[in-house]
Amino acid sequence: MDAKHLTLLVIGSSNTDMVIQTGHLPRPGETVPGGAFFMNPGGKGANQAVAIARLGGHAAFICKTGNDIFGQQAQRVLKDEGLDTSRIFIDERHPSGVALIMVDGQGENCIAVAGGSNNHLTPADIASVTDVIREADIILMQLEIPIETVEYVAEMAFRAGKKVILNPAPAQALSPELLRRLYLITPNETEAEVLSGVKITDTPSAEEAARVIAARGVPHVIITLGAKGALICSGGRMERVPAVRVEAIDTTAAGDIFNGALAVALAEHRTLTDAAAFAAKAAAISVTRAGAQASAPRRHEVDLFH
Repeated sequence: MDAKHLTLLVIGSSNTDMVIQTGHLPRPGETVPGGAFFMNPGGKGANQAVAIARLGGHAAFICKTGNDIFGQQAQRVLKDEGLDTSRIFIDERHPSGVALIMVDGQGENCIAVAGGSNNHLTPADIASVTDVIREADIILMQLEIPIETVEYVAEMAFRAGKKVILNPAPAQALSPELLRRLYLITPNETEAEVLSGVKITDTPSAEEAARVIAARGVPHVIITLGAKGALICSGGRMERVPAVRVEAIDTTAAGDIFNGALAVALAEHRTLTDAAAFAAKAAAISVTRAGAQASAPRRHEVDLFH
């Protein structure tokens, strides 16, 4: 069944990314000369929603933006991508979120985020749009909105029999109750270490971290390992999905593209293995391009990519 006939819901952040390219990332107290400057739409939630839309998924997006030029521009961009933006909230008191990003010559980055209105997307807001949660088959969230809002959505979705995918970024400890409400969690190595308490240095330690997280009540765990691919833990079994080798230019939104693509593939009833392989291809394409949402590939690009 095509993903367009299903409904995906993304709840999360919308930011404006301000990006400077540098020869190397600065150390504390160091000023480095920069090259090109870009100002692009971003935010983990918005990035994942755009990735879904470009890959053919039918998605609604819930976020909160400020009543300012950044928020207005973000809404226009998201609507132009084909997303259902009818449930985006406007915060009259707080500015839209912004992220300051530096990207070095190897495509590595460092990011500082001022959450702004993202920090004020509340359970009360969600309670006013419960219809879209009931309509959704898969709900995708991250951690750039208040944790109490994430927990509220997860509880509501779990009771409604919906599948909740959590990309636990930025890294933080999560309650046992939240973990038990998830269908799938997708930490990277750093996030998996925070969730499991296991230092990941190789494949066996990554597998141990995945087992610890799964034992806390999450049926499916996918740890993304960057250039080393991804590790799937499901039903007590481990499986590695290799990364696609490319020359990286900018890794800023690679994890977001992976998660959006994963949600689309799962909405098409692909297996976890096939979905992760599809997501790995989408993420590989994204790192060959600059920007966050701008790097998200179209469906035909992923289907034709080898």
